[in-house]
Amino acid sequence: MDYKDLANLIFPDAKDISYYEEKYPERNLPEGAIVTRFAPSPTGFVHIGGLYQALVAREVAKKTGGVFFLRVEDTDQKREVENGVTGIVNSLKDFDMAPDEGMITDTEEIGNYGPYKQSLRKEIYQAYAKYLISQGKAYPCFCTPEEGEEIRKKQEAAKVRTGYYGVWAKCRNITVEEAYKKIENGESYIIRFKSPGREDRKIKHKDIIKGNVDFPENDQDIVIIKADGLPTYHFAHAVDDHLMRTTHVIRSDEWLSSVPLHLQLFHELGFKAPKYAHISPIMKNDNGNKRKLSKRKDPEAAVSYYKEEGIPVNAVKEYLLNIANSTFENWRRANPDKSMDEFDFQLNKMSVSGALFDMVKLLDIGKTVISKMTAEEVYENSLKWAEEYDKELLEMLQDKEYALRVFGIERGNKKPRKDISKWSEVKYNIEYMYDDKFYSKEQEYQYQVIADKEDIEKILNLYIEKYYNDNDDKQTWFDKIKELAGEMGYAKEVKEFKANPGMYKAHVGDVSTVLRIALTARANTPDMYEIMQVLGKDRIQKRFETAIKNLK
Repeated sequence: MDYKDLANLIFPDAKDISYYEEKYPERNLPEGAIVTRFAPSPTGFVHIGGLYQALVAREVAKKTGGVFFLRVEDTDQKREVENGVTGIVNSLKDFDMAPDEGMITDTEEIGNYGPYKQSLRKEIYQAYAKYLISQGKAYPCFCTPEEGEEIRKKQEAAKVRTGYYGVWAKCRNITVEEAYKKIENGESYIIRFKSPGREDRKIKHKDIIKGNVDFPENDQDIVIIKADGLPTYHFAHAVDDHLMRTTHVIRSDEWLSSVPLHLQLFHELGFKAPKYAHISPIMKNDNGNKRKLSKRKDPEAAVSYYKEEGIPVNAVKEYLLNIANSTFENWRRANPDKSMDEFDFQLNKMSVSGALFDMVKLLDIGKTVISKMTAEEVYENSLKWAEEYDKELLEMLQDKEYALRVFGIERGNKKPRKDISKWSEVKYNIEYMYDDKFYSKEQEYQYQVIADKEDIEKILNLYIEKYYNDNDDKQTWFDKIKELAGEMGYAKEVKEFKANPGMYKAHVGDVSTVLRIALTARANTPDMYEIMQVLGKDRIQKRFETAIKNLK
């Protein structure tokens, strides 16, 4: 009786691995093409760090004419959450990062290297586990959880490393006959990998991001097939990355310490190992201390947060590229109008330590991204967001023609307006352009420099009666405000005021502020000339009358 007999007893129906090697051949791709994957578990919401990894993996594949695929690692079925897979698929779709292959809904997939859900690949893992057993490189372990706990306690008492290795690996040297008998007697078991490693030997590894790293060899006999017949993460990922022909594994650096085990598994299975790139986590500044973005403490840790807030997809992706490659910022400055897809992303230029998450910077990018959009694009994006998250804004946007005129204010010129950083800010930024919203609020008019009520009333009345004309171009319009300032005894030019501050109470800019505040009840708005063009004389006059009443 030999290892092959034991392997046949444990997995009588498992195919020979040659079947799968033939079924999933090397990919027919151009030379140098990189194959990457995003391989999350459906155990909760998608973390921004996961999206970051997916973005990096996709960039690398895309740049080389390779493949980016989505594999769902759902072998830990106790931790799986409802709609977990749908959440993953939709998060990638929401950020225009749909994979070339893999899961495209909870149940559907595309590509020739599937199934792309690990729970559907059980027979494949069993074939490779059978192969390892037949080679004497894996064995059945009959230790109960209680015995495992007892071993751990003894190790802790002896102050040695915990785990199943060396003299602590009780079932490692059971004979084939003994194992055969136990299985025939119906004893329950799991399958363990028989590690050829020794802890006193070192391995050298070159990580694409972290550079050269030394580790002790792996000597742990890890579980590869659990009692339910499903594989553990370590074993499944080795089989999958080989058969799906992954060339580069891009993952969080919490997996760095698993490299010795993973390289050993690839070697013992007879596979060529992929290249590894371990990404540092996204950090947060918490009262001067750096910590990882936390699912529990930080709403911005969840990818859904960006959609709910309405931060533009491209702003989030640009920001993540910014974190990923420090050269991106300079490139963007030099190429303000190019698509970010043209940026030459480099894995080896990623930071070895974790980048700090900066919401202010992200929203700043949001402002730039939105400022470059046409009125039509701003309208469509606002509408789409409002349909899901803000019924009041949705109502305001029903008159598309008017909304486009509002969004068109100070847009499409050399220095477009930058007042909106996310779609959830749209309502606040445009509501003063809607009379029902404007008059429904108790407005506070803060006129700033010119505080004399009589002067304010006179400015507003004079402007409507003498200076306003629908047909004025912008220069004529502003010249008339200068005339109005002069008539009221204010400086017509700011520089004139600065040169002779004692001669004037205020200047033309302060007169403009009075008009702006009476018109919008706000000190900061986009271009006032364009606002007036949209509102028209009757509405302007009504607002000025309201402001005058408020003075009294």
